[in-house]
Amino acid sequence: MADQKPGEPRKMRTSVKGPLMFSAFWGVLVFFAVLIFASGGSARTPRFDLAFTGGGIAFIVSLVLAAMLSMSYKENAEHLGKGSGVNLSSRKPGQSHGSAAPHAGSETETPDAN
Repeated sequence: MADQKPGEPRKMRTSVKGPLMFSAFWGVLVFFAVLIFASGGSARTPRFDLAFTGGGIAFIVSLVLAAMLSMSYKENAEHLGKGSGVNLSSRKPGQSHGSAAPHAGSETETPDAN
C-alpha cells in the first residue's frame, strides 16, 4: 500500500466499495428470497426474522470471501514473463502450429541445451 497517494482514489482492488457492494447485493437478494419463500405463501404473514437472519449471514459470508480473495491477490514476479523457461518461447518463424513433422532441412533442437 506504499504506492497510494493521499487524496487520490484507490484502485478497485484496494477499494472497500467493491466488496461491500458485492456483499450488499447478495444480502438483499437472500433477504427477499427468504422473505418470500419462508412464509409459505401469501395467506401467511412474512417471516422478517428469518429474512434478516438469512440476509445478514449472506452479507457476512460474502464479505469475508471477498476480503479473503482480495488479500490473496499477488502480482507475478518480473522474471516469469521474460520467456526464459523451456515452454515460454513463441513459435519460431517458418514453423506452423500443429504440424506433424518438421520442415525439410530443419533440425529439432532442445531448448536451453547449454
